[in-house]
Amino acid sequence: MSKNEAAESDAGGVRAVLETLQAGRGYVLPHRGLMAVALPELHGAYEVMYRALTVDERHMAPLARECVWLAILVACDEPVGTHHVAAFRRCGGTDHEAAALFRQTAWAMGAEVHDFMRGEWAPHFPAFDPAAAYLEAASALNAAGDLPDETARLARLAVHAARGRLWALEVELEAAYGAGLDERRMAEAISLIIWPRGVNPFVRAAETWLRLLRSGRVSPSPAFAAWAAVEGQGALVLERPARGN
Repeated sequence: MSKNEAAESDAGGVRAVLETLQAGRGYVLPHRGLMAVALPELHGAYEVMYRALTVDERHMAPLARECVWLAILVACDEPVGTHHVAAFRRCGGTDHEAAALFRQTAWAMGAEVHDFMRGEWAPHFPAFDPAAAYLEAASALNAAGDLPDETARLARLAVHAARGRLWALEVELEAAYGAGLDERRMAEAISLIIWPRGVNPFVRAAETWLRLLRSGRVSPSPAFAAWAAVEGQGALVLERPARGN
């Protein structure tokens, strides 16, 4: 095969990949084309991870998962992801439920106020419990039951993980254990941030969860207890170079 024939074959392969995606999903984001052209191995691995993370049904019910997706995208100011709006509708999501979800998202984003109150101002308001106040108000916002309590909690967990608000994430995790949430659903909700935010925020969320498990304040399942029991989890610790004379 000549160089020109090989180039034309490659171009045809790229067109075929993108046309298949377009036919199956109704749209193609441009990064898929870039990977198909220049990074075909990455494109193949990306498709496997994409399906495992965002398409295949795992622990959360479909509507709950799409609620968590919308909360993450709104909290990250991320307009890319309108297919999750369509999926929310397809799963039966209503404007009423969306409004309730966005209230929960906004409240979670405002948790920084309660975090602030743990600092230098704490002596000025000794009777104020920031964690309790935050959780009580989150519950009050959903007093009418517009969202299932579990869905509201999962959405807030994901918002805190996505935004790196680790104090609030720990508060929500501990409360979720108290409410009897399934750990696997909690993990799935947090894992969704990998797509719009990247792996590093997910790493920090996992570190926060691990610290809570080791604190003894919650009672994890045997599998999660086994995770907490493994030593040596954490970033590589580098030795400081010796100072010169």
